Amino acid sequence: MDVKLAKGDLAYLDYDVFIVGAGEQKTLHETTRADVAKAQDKYDDKHAYVPVPVVVGHDRVPKGLDEALLGAEVGESKEFVVPPEKGAGERDPRLVKLYPIREFHRREIDPAPGMEVTVENRRGTVTAVTAGRVRVDFNNPLAGRTLHYSVTVGRRAETTEEKVRGILDMDYGLEDQFRIFAKETEVDVFVPDVCKTDERWFVAKFRVVADLREFAGLAKVRFVEEYEKKAEEKKAEPAPEAAKEETPGEEKPAEEKPAGPKPAAKPAKGKAGRKRKADEKGPRRRATKAAAKDSRAEEELPAEVDKQPEEL
Repeated sequence: MDVKLAKGDLAYLDYDVFIVGAGEQKTLHETTRADVAKAQDKYDDKHAYVPVPVVVGHDRVPKGLDEALLGAEVGESKEFVVPPEKGAGERDPRLVKLYPIREFHRREIDPAPGMEVTVENRRGTVTAVTAGRVRVDFNNPLAGRTLHYSVTVGRRAETTEEKVRGILDMDYGLEDQFRIFAKETEVDVFVPDVCKTDERWFVAKFRVVADLREFAGLAKVRFVEEYEKKAEEKKAEPAPEAAKEETPGEEKPAEEKPAGPKPAAKPAKGKAGRKRKADEKGPRRRATKAAAKDSRAEEELPAEVDKQPEEL
């Protein structure tokens, strides 16, 4: 049974987009196929050449492409031309601005034609650098251009997980780094470490939630961030013999000499010292004076004379 794309389906496309110039000359602008890029000498080894997910019928792609996808069968290939009004629109001359070159030099940017720059929070392309001025075109690079598409519908997302991965890839990228656990109308999305510090993810996740609700029919979406403590590596302990070895040039601590006898304390000076000396000398002086007094007393006593009886 053929599967046809309907509004709201999420489909994976392989496509080539050519810009149609004068004389019907075609120049490759974008492709999802590596062989086409190599054939047109536009191959970039840093670019991933893989099918791209798109939502059908919701103006997520140019109107001409959206109309061609409605009713297309899975596996079908189509080629068609999209005029400017159904592509990137007509060019608006008001979106071409001039800026002093010093504004770019202040940001350490050396502008050159063809360089994509961000000025005043708008993305544009440098078209000319002359006389200290830089001309920047903020129009879509495909504005005013007729486009030739070659498209193949690869597959349609069927399961909830396929739809979740397709929306993640469409709105942010790196869908293969997310872990997804879906059940009925709920989904748990385990985000990779790169998202924890990526400002693009902080903005994109709100768009992802809105698209999951609208196109995957999910009522509840949980984003899970995991922070796991890494096991610490044990450091190898040094061998016992190596620990005992002395390092060259290491000085041994000087041996302590036994303490000698303490010098006698000097006599205290001042009134306290003089008083102590006076107290020490006092008793000796008093003893000497007492001895001298007793000696003088003995000398003063008269010698005893034998008394004669009185005559009657």
